[in-house]
Amino acid sequence: MRVVDLSLPIKTHFRWKVATEVRGSHHRGDVFQSTSVTMPCHAFTHVDAPSHFLPGARHIAQMPVDQWIGDAVVVDLTHLGENGAVTAAELEQRAQHVRGGDIVLLRTDWPLRVGVETERFWSHAPYTDASACHWLVRRRVKAVGYDYPPDYCIRDMIFRPDTPLAREDSTTHFILFPAGVTVIEYLANLHEIRRPRCRFAALPLAIEGADGSPVRAVAFVD
Repeated sequence: MRVVDLSLPIKTHFRWKVATEVRGSHHRGDVFQSTSVTMPCHAFTHVDAPSHFLPGARHIAQMPVDQWIGDAVVVDLTHLGENGAVTAAELEQRAQHVRGGDIVLLRTDWPLRVGVETERFWSHAPYTDASACHWLVRRRVKAVGYDYPPDYCIRDMIFRPDTPLAREDSTTHFILFPAGVTVIEYLANLHEIRRPRCRFAALPLAIEGADGSPVRAVAFVD
């Protein structure tokens, strides 16, 4: 069995900031090296709790851990170019191997083409349209993972922050979360799986009251 790391490295760039503070240091003569880290719950490879989008819904520590563990299917969408839409028509053509209860990994290889630390990664990426979300809900999938910014409106949030946005503009959250489908955002290395199916795990930290958590996402490939 191969184990494939699907996680982005955690390091500061223009999109996300990470603050580290060394509290104990061998260089200073301390017995233990000890570092504190401050970072957003929704940065790098992470999962969202329902409370991130649905008022009053469960926070991350209330979610069953098997929500992000299980059989996974890789959907090859690498033909999509910049600003390419993941649509129901694309999934109908390329995702017939998706089964009910699957974790669906949407592979565009966008991180191989454009570095996640660059503005272009966020301004020209593929995105998921509403028809694809409804298609996934009809297939009764358990969770969906992306290697690209999932919603078109993310580019507005970053580069045009004064743009008025409605809740439905956050397309994946607006359609998937009410249907009980959770998300794994900003996966990497999906090309390394090299199989249409695998086992998958992305375990969040049990942070009481948090609306998301960083994860170490991995695929287990026979």
